[in-house]
Amino acid sequence: MTQFEVLSQILAVTAPVFSMVVLGLLLKRMELINEHFIQTSSALVFKATMPTLFFLSLWKSDIRHSVQFELLAMFGVSTLLGYVASWLWAMRKVPRAQRGVFVQGSFRGNCGVMSFALASSYFGDFGSSVGGVLAGFSILIFNVLSVLVLSVYSSTLEFRWRNVLKELATNPLVVAVVLGMAASWFQLELPVWVNKSANYFADLTLPLALICVGGTLSWFAVRESGVAAVQASVIKLLLLPVGGCLLAWLLGFQGRELVILWVFLASPTAAGSFSMAMGAGADGRLAANIIALSTFLSIFTVTLGMYGLSALGH
Repeated sequence: MTQFEVLSQILAVTAPVFSMVVLGLLLKRMELINEHFIQTSSALVFKATMPTLFFLSLWKSDIRHSVQFELLAMFGVSTLLGYVASWLWAMRKVPRAQRGVFVQGSFRGNCGVMSFALASSYFGDFGSSVGGVLAGFSILIFNVLSVLVLSVYSSTLEFRWRNVLKELATNPLVVAVVLGMAASWFQLELPVWVNKSANYFADLTLPLALICVGGTLSWFAVRESGVAAVQASVIKLLLLPVGGCLLAWLLGFQGRELVILWVFLASPTAAGSFSMAMGAGADGRLAANIIALSTFLSIFTVTLGMYGLSALGH
């Protein structure tokens, strides 16, 4: 296979995903969708269609292949190292009032939508099942670390394990992953009509979620991105995934597991980081700038990273 064919294969995976994000941006500018649509649709995705998608992906899979403990551990270690490194950088280079937002923007990726979409598109059922577990795990680690760093620099947010654990236990995506794994383990059978209806419902998830991501973006936020937003985006899109995948490769990771790790580590900053920043009374404008800038840049960095790994035989 020539390098052009490799690149074409990668673009066949990444272009449809990112084109939906751009479509969301265009639809918002054309006023075919508005904030109310985005808020309602995002709630539908988070509370209903995406949990259904995660449940079905895991229910149909072999749980022994879906739960990749080494991959989960590698993702967790890489995220934690990026978290600590970005915090140390922020303590030296970022004003105190922006540090919590900066650190969160540097490690918290949009794994539930962007990474899952890319993994499932590239690796089919394997990517969907492994990606579903990784997305659920990312919710656990992202929420704990985000609340911790934001609470340090907030006068309104207090870190309490009880509140964090309660939020995680009631998170629809976490619940869906647990139920999906249980359904796979016990080989749950569903009536054909229920299965087909659920699949129709789940198929709404990725197009709707990606359009909503695009609808929240702003060219103004990208133009106004300051040094802190640029630095956080560089850490999120380049330093964290390159460092994590290099460490994984040195430890023996190869093939599709290494590519999936890249896709999850290199995802742009999650849109949910804005609401968390606002809830903590932090710099919401910086959070929005990081989200916008990292999302636009990820179109190139994620694609080039996948191309590089494929060209190297992974």
